[in-house]
Amino acid sequence: MAAAIGGQAVLEGVMMRGPRNWAVAVRKPDGEIAQVAHTIDPIAARHWALRLPIVRGVVALGESLAIGFRALSVSQHYALQEEAAGDAEPAEIGRWATFFSFAVAIGFALTVFKIGPGLLADLLPISSGAWFVLAEAVIRVAIFTSYLALLSLIPSLKRVFQYHAAEHKAINAYEAGEELTPAIAQRYSLIHPRCGTSFLFWVVVLSAFVYAPFGRLPWQWVIVTRAGLLLPIAGIAYELIRFAGKHAENRVLMTLLGPGLWFQRLTTREPTLDQLEVSIKALADVLEKEGRLAPADRRVEVVA
Repeated sequence: MAAAIGGQAVLEGVMMRGPRNWAVAVRKPDGEIAQVAHTIDPIAARHWALRLPIVRGVVALGESLAIGFRALSVSQHYALQEEAAGDAEPAEIGRWATFFSFAVAIGFALTVFKIGPGLLADLLPISSGAWFVLAEAVIRVAIFTSYLALLSLIPSLKRVFQYHAAEHKAINAYEAGEELTPAIAQRYSLIHPRCGTSFLFWVVVLSAFVYAPFGRLPWQWVIVTRAGLLLPIAGIAYELIRFAGKHAENRVLMTLLGPGLWFQRLTTREPTLDQLEVSIKALADVLEKEGRLAPADRRVEVVA
């Protein structure tokens, strides 16, 4: 089975990635579509230990964040420029800038979704370890839900959410064996089992089960355990999402994973045909560079 194609919404465009290549397509202010593609040197290919279950999820998370930051810098260059001064490829953020962005993202996730709920629960008059874990889990889910709900209310993010859905629809159409045109992709669901929103949801939910054996701890150890176990939990969530992506036709499994899929409604909006065109451009670019535009009986076509 061919490796899965993933993606990410960026400013006025979409990034798609395969095992060895990633590509960005962005709608410029003049209406043209700019495209940039790069190869990937997978870290996991360097040693077998990095391909072990759970470990590979941590590696994939770091690699996805790094590529995501690079893709955002490319999209910002094209989406915000007033007049394109030629088609020169934009300079991307450097290694230190990527590291800083990575640190900020991880720090934010730790503070808001991991350590914060534990410290808030510690303020409650609870003596039972079981009730403490339950209260922390409820607070964590509430914060996560509120965060996504607030993002969905920001008008400037509507187009990003539309491109997020365009990414899902294009991949769903490709995986269904369809010809890749905006009109055909539009018929497909804006929900996808391998979505990053579902991944974050399951990181939040799985945390309750991982922290449960610790019961109630002094606040210092709440910080240590929540920070120290973030990556292993992310690795477990990755395995769950990966399994779901391979068995998307299993109705029982999809029902059980339904809550994670429902949360995608907060970060997706129905895209327009021109947004789907951008998404398909990025997807076609990656498929071509991966040497698998489509099975032999299928062709990739983009209709303006």
